[in-house]
Amino acid sequence: MNERSEGVAPRTSPRLLLLVEDEPDARTILARRLQAYGWTCLAHPSAESALQDHEVRFVEAVVADVVLGDGKLSGIDLIAALRRQEVRAPVVLVTAFADTQRLKSALNAGAAYLIEKPFTTEALRQVLEKVTTVDVDLARLVNRALSRARLTRKEEEVARLVLKGLTSAEIGAMMGNSEKTIKQHLTQVYSKLGVAGRAEFFHLVFPS
Repeated sequence: MNERSEGVAPRTSPRLLLLVEDEPDARTILARRLQAYGWTCLAHPSAESALQDHEVRFVEAVVADVVLGDGKLSGIDLIAALRRQEVRAPVVLVTAFADTQRLKSALNAGAAYLIEKPFTTEALRQVLEKVTTVDVDLARLVNRALSRARLTRKEEEVARLVLKGLTSAEIGAMMGNSEKTIKQHLTQVYSKLGVAGRAEFFHLVFPS
């Protein structure tokens, strides 16, 4: 995280955010700065600790470091654990090494965004605003991206669920299909859109 001085945004109604960062100073500073942007943070040093928080099911967003030294679970592992607890809030992962494989793993796990260190709190605020307004803007963004793809109704439904961060297995369970069937639908979606996979699909719909 960039430690330079940053301007303070006008306060809005507090929104609840889960912050998982194993470095104490970084956790404290980031929680304080996010509070200035209208977020109330449930700050935890590990994924295990965060998952025990009784307030976690009420969070609107999650910010977690990919590498968490205080526990066995990584930030990527945390996504699946949250989904098992029916926490569907978008997850922003923080990493010092945004390599292609890590990006792929994060997106496949259902991360809404991967932000690379060092970053400013303003940059993170913008990311949080983006990922937490997806539900509001989803129809417009998806329709714009998919308007010429001529997807079937089933393919469009699968595509929308992917954009909400669900895995193929989770989508299959929701729709009463096997994971293999969902992956076949996704193959058709990606082919019609001219993208190679989930990461390119996200970037097509939500261009940075």
